[in-house]
Amino acid sequence: MVVLGIGGLVVLAIRHRFPRLSFAAAMGLSVLSLAGGSGAESILAVMAVYIAGVRRSGRVAWVYFVIAAACGAIGALALSVRGTIGPPILGLVPRILGRDALLDWVNAFFIIAIVLLIAALLGTNVGHQRRHIGELVDRADRLARERDHQVEIARALERERIAREMHDIIAHSLSVIITVSDGAHAAADERPAEAKAAIARVAETGRRTLGEVRRLLGGVRGDDRSSAQEHAPQPDASHLISLAAEFVAAGLPVRLSVAGTPSTDPGLGLTVYRIVQESLTNVLRHAREVGTATVTVTWTAEDVTVVVRDAGPLTPPFSQEGRGILGMRERATLYAGTIEAGPHDDGGWRVFARLRCGDPQL
Repeated sequence: MVVLGIGGLVVLAIRHRFPRLSFAAAMGLSVLSLAGGSGAESILAVMAVYIAGVRRSGRVAWVYFVIAAACGAIGALALSVRGTIGPPILGLVPRILGRDALLDWVNAFFIIAIVLLIAALLGTNVGHQRRHIGELVDRADRLARERDHQVEIARALERERIAREMHDIIAHSLSVIITVSDGAHAAADERPAEAKAAIARVAETGRRTLGEVRRLLGGVRGDDRSSAQEHAPQPDASHLISLAAEFVAAGLPVRLSVAGTPSTDPGLGLTVYRIVQESLTNVLRHAREVGTATVTVTWTAEDVTVVVRDAGPLTPPFSQEGRGILGMRERATLYAGTIEAGPHDDGGWRVFARLRCGDPQL
């Protein structure tokens, strides 16, 4: 009994590091304890079945239960044989094989099997709950990571949108301000009235640009203290006339032609407006000789086409993959559109855009 007790302590000590060896040792000690000990070590078999149900999958746990039940059958047989030992010794074999021994074995095995079955059911139930909770925790962690990833993507897209809007606003406004300022400087001595009017246009353009930048950054900050003018709506296709007039005032003759009924989609209208604005800004910045720029916008039920052409040659070198043209391509992609920008046969520059009317591509 002392040896069996020490073996039981060893089984408990190695059950975490060597689970299979611990299970096999528990089964052997249980059988030996029922055969020649106090039977207390049989609790190790119950613990082993319970632990297998908790830590193993359902199929493996029930395999362990079958093994434990088989060992329990052997232990029940040893226990029934042990109960028949006594004088006379010569009648031992008939008594072992007799009706009383078989009944004792059935009763002992039934009790052992019921206890093992309860331990297996409890273990598998606890193990299933733990695995289910673990899956829920893993799923929550995965969803949290996906949410953070989506937030990072949204932030990157928002930064790209802000950069695109800032480029369109500031590049256009600075080009107009520089051109008008050069004209005012040249006319300051001989035509002071025209120079004064040009400086007034510069100031007005600067104030409008500052208001647009404040509106854009105020929307990012969520600042509600901005004025109503700073929160004015974004421009759309209906503002093309005022845009053309602004370039005319800056010294670039613009002929605007709009055909068809503009779409009511504000995003599409803003995209058309920004494409025309960026194209005319490039003409104003890079044209060596100021010629007439032609803007043609054609609306249909399926799509809208934008063609911007100028007659004057451009100042070399002029990159076709600058920030502005990349921004136009990105805007066009949202509406399944295409952008073609490059020199045409007359020596000037041509921008052609076709955008699909409808829901933007998300």
